[in-house]
Amino acid sequence: MKHYMIVDIGTGNSRVALVREDGALICVKTFENIYYIDEAYEDAQYFDPSFWKRNILGLCREIIHMYPNITIDAISSSGARESIVLINRKQEDFYGLPNIDNRGRAWMAEIQKDGIYEKTGRWVTEDFPAAKLMGLSKRRKEIFDQVQTFTSLSEWIGYVLCGKLAIEPSQACETQLYDIGAQQWSEELIKRFKLEQLTMPPLLNAGSLLGFMREDIKEQLKIAYDIPFLVGGADTQVAVLGAGMQEGDIAVVSGTTSPVVTLRTERYCDPQERCWTDSWLKGSMYQMETNPGVTGLNYQRIRNLLFDGVSYEDLEAALKEVTSIKCTASFSSLDFEHACGYKNGGFFMRPPFRADLHRIDLAWALVGDIACSISYQYRQLLQMLPIQHDKILGCGGGFQSDMLCQHLSDLTQKALVLPDHFHQASIMGCVAVCNSYWNIHTDTNERSYKIYKPQKGSLIQEYYEIWKTNRDRVNTTV
Repeated sequence: MKHYMIVDIGTGNSRVALVREDGALICVKTFENIYYIDEAYEDAQYFDPSFWKRNILGLCREIIHMYPNITIDAISSSGARESIVLINRKQEDFYGLPNIDNRGRAWMAEIQKDGIYEKTGRWVTEDFPAAKLMGLSKRRKEIFDQVQTFTSLSEWIGYVLCGKLAIEPSQACETQLYDIGAQQWSEELIKRFKLEQLTMPPLLNAGSLLGFMREDIKEQLKIAYDIPFLVGGADTQVAVLGAGMQEGDIAVVSGTTSPVVTLRTERYCDPQERCWTDSWLKGSMYQMETNPGVTGLNYQRIRNLLFDGVSYEDLEAALKEVTSIKCTASFSSLDFEHACGYKNGGFFMRPPFRADLHRIDLAWALVGDIACSISYQYRQLLQMLPIQHDKILGCGGGFQSDMLCQHLSDLTQKALVLPDHFHQASIMGCVAVCNSYWNIHTDTNERSYKIYKPQKGSLIQEYYEIWKTNRDRVNTTV
């Protein structure tokens, strides 16, 4: 039985896991990701790669010390999309630009946008690394002039461990410098963002051997044997791989955001630009995506604010006791079909303030907002791609809420299927990557699943119509 060490770098926190080839989790350790404000911009954040590196290697060392009799057969990693680590001419990884950094926003009007959606599968916004780098060059030239190249978070782990540079197609497509049709870097796009002085990282497919662990890293981790690093990829693509997604399936990855995705061999380019088209792992397929934006983070925040000290189990039990709609919530952040964010949100109810309103009604409304937002994006995806399907595949930590799962099944009138370890799907995807390298074939028929079956006449179906009316009323889309 082979054992793998998996590094999963998210937005809010990161994890290091020790896992068996059959997906059995032996140990998982986490740390919180720390970001810093860059005062030179209205909305800019960065991270210190050396700090994250110390945390990651520290957790690796702890796990190796805890299980001295286990030989690690491979290491792989997944990473949040739209985040990059900058590398200078001394080959030092010295500066990090995370997905939550918006330093390029002020210069988006300078970009000639014609044809970019067709080439990259996404509209021009400050979310993507091309804009972040352009913004860096405008007000942090002393930093930008040091940059020789960059890589994604997932492949940065390989750079740390092996000293070799690469980027997986699933991450390259997130930069807005990559032509997803030609499956190569686009000189035209690089020129449009004025990034000609940078060297693009070499492309390497998921499951490929990047290299073996450096001797100095082996000494730090107190390992005497060689360990191969296998390229992973973008966390969404890796997660749905871990959940067992196949071409033609529809899946939802519920976390900080909740992308709704499907896979197909043929590329789809929406004439109205209502979806993103991502490169699948290895560039072997295309992943079409709609996304309601921030979802799960809202649930975490209301829990911290109103239910401090209340367990998830007790909160879920209380949510199930709600039998009437006293208010609606609107906190999901993206008007995806119009390529912009919602300007207004909040809780909505008829005046005056209800005497019977309880904090649990607010929580129920917010979980309803998440379910309705995902369901709306699901409907948008089906308008573009009318796929025949009888189920939705679910993965990600957000689906630990039974209430959310049942709501989504009721709204879509499809069975919601959660595979075992659904909340650790990125880790399971990296296990699949490692197994493919070792030619280990696992029988998906042996997996266990939790299935939520759709019901009719549920409260969430009544809520949806009120929710949509209220959300549309307070937001004017230009």
